[in-house]
Amino acid sequence: MEQLGKEIRIHFAGICGVGTSAVAIALHKSGYRVTGSDKGFYPPVSTALEKAGVTFYAGWHPEQMEQMGTPSMVIAGGGGTSSTNPELKWAEDHNIPILSFAEFVGKYFVRENSIVTVGTWGKTTCAAILAHILTEANYDPTFMIGGVPIGMPSGKLSESDWSVLEGDEYKSAIWDTRAKFSYYSPTHLLLTSVSWDHADLYPTEDAYFSAFENLVSSLPETGLLVACIDNPGVRKVIGYAKCRAVTYGTRSSADYQYVKVGESRDGIRFGIVRGNEATAIESQMIGNFQAENITGCFVLAKEIGIPVKTIISCLASFSGIKRRFEKRFESERLGVTVFDCHAPTPEKAKSVLRDLRKIYDKEKIIAIYEPNIGGRTPESAVKYTDAFSAADIVMIPQLTKLKVDPSVHNKPIDGKDLAKLIARSHSNTQYIPNDDKLVTELINLATGWPSADGTVIVFLGSHSFRTMIEQVVEKLKV
Repeated sequence: MEQLGKEIRIHFAGICGVGTSAVAIALHKSGYRVTGSDKGFYPPVSTALEKAGVTFYAGWHPEQMEQMGTPSMVIAGGGGTSSTNPELKWAEDHNIPILSFAEFVGKYFVRENSIVTVGTWGKTTCAAILAHILTEANYDPTFMIGGVPIGMPSGKLSESDWSVLEGDEYKSAIWDTRAKFSYYSPTHLLLTSVSWDHADLYPTEDAYFSAFENLVSSLPETGLLVACIDNPGVRKVIGYAKCRAVTYGTRSSADYQYVKVGESRDGIRFGIVRGNEATAIESQMIGNFQAENITGCFVLAKEIGIPVKTIISCLASFSGIKRRFEKRFESERLGVTVFDCHAPTPEKAKSVLRDLRKIYDKEKIIAIYEPNIGGRTPESAVKYTDAFSAADIVMIPQLTKLKVDPSVHNKPIDGKDLAKLIARSHSNTQYIPNDDKLVTELINLATGWPSADGTVIVFLGSHSFRTMIEQVVEKLKV
């Protein structure tokens, strides 16, 4: 781990990413001078930056960078890593060091005991849970979470020898296609899942799996791998570990088995069994799938020596992550509940809707869905079959415009074609490209539905839906 001098000023080009904002806020709170820029700013990240007091502005403006004082280094993340970004060109011309976000985290946030959570899904929640547990257990970890936890910061810089980092498999920068997690030197790895994703970066399943195989094989012999044995992809890569591996899941072969998951609108309850030992777990988080995430965190925390009683208490007090089954609005009078869920692939959308249907078995469920890049590839089309069967109505908004390589034959699926694709197995699917019209339609359905059982509106995607969620909530409050 390298040390930063307190006198330096750090500028983030692309500060509105969930990871970059977490690191920027952590540095700001530690006394460093931090500024940032990005193409646009949206809740919950923009809200977190404002609340923390971080200075930022929209667009790429080298003159503003200079006015605020020449930075000592520039950290580039997300869209900020583009070679056409004038702020990066200005930094190069002035011999200012430029680091990708992942490089910076690897240099200054990784500690001697480096806990990294990775997987196609579950990594953000697991990183937040583990950061919460280690903090409450007085380990005082440095941490970085690629999401916005409820009731705790997304990042922190400390002097202890423990760190908890969310490890993303996506590329570190436009100029660096290595996975972000390749910079994080894990000694303790929590592996939740491996299922081919990000087809724009990993054109084949083998290429995707290779990134995880390399990471698992990099663990030191004295390290620890905690892996979900239920996941077929995990079972394929677990053998690459040279260190001790501990498994969890529902399978009887798992070292730690979670059993009897009970769901309600207030959270989940279940048990974790290890040999003759059984532990009762309660959590405020909604969704059967959270039992898997919680169990992985329980195992890792227990294996590094944190007392079980402390872990149980921390799991009960953890409030969750914004945009992970986040309840944005609930009214008994209207009979309407609004959820915001990070579910940008057909598999994740299917999982969320399945859990919602178990909890809200009589209510009408309206799903608004926008996929990520991987969910818009022609190869993903087959995964949409019956993915939305638990919803009563599916709405597809105007999808975020993607930069398309003109030489690539297969173009991304657009909103209209996505609606047609989903309609093959779900006839009540609508394409509504006008945001105002979509919001109005949701309000009319939610308040005028001829049903006494109520309505659940769930936004499924990775983006902020251009403030449509906020508009729906505000109109329902009137």
